[in-house]
Amino acid sequence: MTASAAPGSSRRAEKDITGFQASPQFAQALQQIVVDLIELNIQGKQAHWNVVGHNFRDLHLQLDQIVDDAREAADTIAERMRALGTVPDGRSDTVAATTTLPQYPTGEQSVSTVVDLFTVRLRAAADTVRTHHDRVDREDPSTADLLHSIIDDLEKHAWMVSAENRTL
Repeated sequence: MTASAAPGSSRRAEKDITGFQASPQFAQALQQIVVDLIELNIQGKQAHWNVVGHNFRDLHLQLDQIVDDAREAADTIAERMRALGTVPDGRSDTVAATTTLPQYPTGEQSVSTVVDLFTVRLRAAADTVRTHHDRVDREDPSTADLLHSIIDDLEKHAWMVSAENRTL
């Protein structure tokens, strides 16, 4: 209670308002998500530039959408980290050293190969988010809501990309 507040007042003292502080484990969970989303973005551009073959254009354009969504999701989580008092690290050295996504091959890849490669990477990125979701949800349900949306997007992209190689 402030000195000027009347007895029984519900006003809080400014010095008592600190905001949410993320635990180190919470920050590390979000950091891993950011890293894998950045890597997905980078691998998406690599695939986009080097895919060849039948239905090239469709997959080429689809990969651009995935890249945009991955970049936006990484930015959303990194900015959430800043809002919660932690510091994201998106440097290329950090991403290369800590990503959990499989390495993407060099050179041209056929549409069919890219479909398979990218389906795996989308599922891997979604798995990273799912793996850390419960820890995040225990500490901050608001951030977990952001993760729900990212999972939905990644899994939808995985389904849509994988459909290219499916036959009945």
